[in-house]
Amino acid sequence: MSVKEQVCSLSIGIVLFPNVTQLDFTGTYEVFARLPNAQLYLLAQTLEPIRSDGGLTFLPDTTFTQAPALDVLFVPGGPGINGKMEDEKFLEFLKIQGKQARYVTAVCTGSLLLAAAGLLQGYRATTHWLSLDLLEMLGVETVAERVVIDRNRITGSGVTAGIDFGLALAAELFGDAIAQAIQLGIEYNPQPPFNSGSPQTAPAPVLARVTAASQNVQEIRRQIVQRVVTQLQTTNKLNHIYFA
Repeated sequence: MSVKEQVCSLSIGIVLFPNVTQLDFTGTYEVFARLPNAQLYLLAQTLEPIRSDGGLTFLPDTTFTQAPALDVLFVPGGPGINGKMEDEKFLEFLKIQGKQARYVTAVCTGSLLLAAAGLLQGYRATTHWLSLDLLEMLGVETVAERVVIDRNRITGSGVTAGIDFGLALAAELFGDAIAQAIQLGIEYNPQPPFNSGSPQTAPAPVLARVTAASQNVQEIRRQIVQRVVTQLQTTNKLNHIYFA
């Protein structure tokens, strides 16, 4: 029986953390909220308000310890991932939920968090274009596409791709007709005023400006990723010795 046929009540967990990028998950939330029989959980380590990187504040409704087993684990990105990539309790929650979830998903740099938890090794995935090389450092086969589906791993690229990702998952779960109805309902009909939404189409001076402006941030993140890679390699070696 396919997932489309057997879904009766769908539990979707949206993982929040300080300095999350709000559009990474709010665009997706608009799609998820229209899925049939879906129960959405805004998950965080505590129920304290979560402030996004842009200053908006959100209220989680479920703590990690209260969370049910999830059908869909969804992780957005944002500047706040830097601290969470080395947060053992945070990563342990992702590991536990990711092992049993029907779908393990992320948008933007949320993919780095999944990879830091060991949930993307052996899968194809994407992330924000500025961090594709960092995702590759974490042992993931990267693909520079808007949405990447590899078995039960679904990832979206940067920020606005959250809506595309949400619709792709809706189609996986309930079929194209439901996904298309949701798209029409939210009037998702993008007609951007400029063709500069990717490094392949942006004018060279614009690309150079954005790349230069993010250089320091990306270097700090690269150092974090390198520490995470070292930790993952050490853990894998210990596991190999233990189970040999």
